[in-house]
Amino acid sequence: MEFSHSPRSREYLRLVSDFMDNHIAPRNASWHAEVAAGNYPVSFMADLKALAKSEGLWNLFLPSLKHDEPGQGLSTLDYAPIAEVMGWIPWASEVFNCSAPDTGNMELLHLFATVKQRENWLMPLLEGEIRSAFAMSEPDVPSSDATNIQTSIKKDGNGYTVSGRKWFITNAAHPDCKLLIVMGKTDFGAPRHLQQSMVLVPIDTPGVEIKRNIPVLNHHTPEGHCEILFSNVKVPADNLLGGEGEGFQMAQARLGPGRIHHCMRSIGQAELALALMCDRAKERKTFGSYLSDRANVADWVAHSRLEIEQARLLVLKAAWMIDTVGVESARAEISMIKALVPSMLCRVTDRAMQTFGAMGMSPDTPLAEIYTFARALRFADGPDEVHLRSIAKGEFKASSERFGASAKYMTPPMSS
Repeated sequence: MEFSHSPRSREYLRLVSDFMDNHIAPRNASWHAEVAAGNYPVSFMADLKALAKSEGLWNLFLPSLKHDEPGQGLSTLDYAPIAEVMGWIPWASEVFNCSAPDTGNMELLHLFATVKQRENWLMPLLEGEIRSAFAMSEPDVPSSDATNIQTSIKKDGNGYTVSGRKWFITNAAHPDCKLLIVMGKTDFGAPRHLQQSMVLVPIDTPGVEIKRNIPVLNHHTPEGHCEILFSNVKVPADNLLGGEGEGFQMAQARLGPGRIHHCMRSIGQAELALALMCDRAKERKTFGSYLSDRANVADWVAHSRLEIEQARLLVLKAAWMIDTVGVESARAEISMIKALVPSMLCRVTDRAMQTFGAMGMSPDTPLAEIYTFARALRFADGPDEVHLRSIAKGEFKASSERFGASAKYMTPPMSS
């Protein structure tokens, strides 16, 4: 296994780090102030995106490109440390046109779109002219198993009619969100994994109604985690993405690299939480001693470093496997990082919050927002339990293939 990053990746990492230090971090307070005042997108976002684009720091996430698709074509492994740096400030990835769910949607369109769909939707997304959302989760069924979804996509003359309700649809409240990729069922009687399809639904199509932007742990995000009602929404047949019955497999293709991105950004946030914890421990005294001199606080710092490094290595292994053997062969590792990293981020952030005391729960630090994101990520792209079950199934399958082989290592009974 080789986890080293190419010289090209290291150069982009340097450039993105400098851009973060010089242009994004100094505006973080202004971003929050403008959002709190109801100004979203913030006044300087377009200028930042134009600057990043002019410097070639654009679409860094997309591994393979066709001739007319603007981007850098880094491998998954090469992009991983860059995503980590972006993760230090949650809104930073949008500046580089590398934010979810647009990245996953662009990958879907890159892989499966027709020439017309590419022209209408993929190119504007790649250029950063519009934003998008992926509508899969539903309130009435456990959507961690995508075969449960009930939204219908019925053939209707020369098109389709979409009816159903979706929720926790990220980005749907963004003013620049113009496209919904909707997953539903075109054939409820087909084999279980061949019932689903995807259609491209412009967000302003009649019958599309955003019911509410759902707060997460009472935290309201401006781009939204929306509940959306589709009431007999009619789209032309040309809006079908891929073929009928291919939706489930397309969704699996979308989720693999996206989980790498989520996890690397989360590691960046864990690094920020640890840095804040260390700074606070060195400057805060209780009962005459700095917190850094307290054994329990030192243990928190040490355990946090251990857990971050372990998580990073597993994520890099998953990224390397995606690049070398493909998403399908890396499925176990992808499940592992998805189950591991959000919980790690929760623990590290919780320790940092404890070190800060009451301040750690206030808006005066980013810790409460990081913790909210980490806790929500334990549901996003499948809850922990689904991934743990998948990992265990793989272990039991491997055990069955070598069943009994461990017997030779059993300690023999003691003779009387």
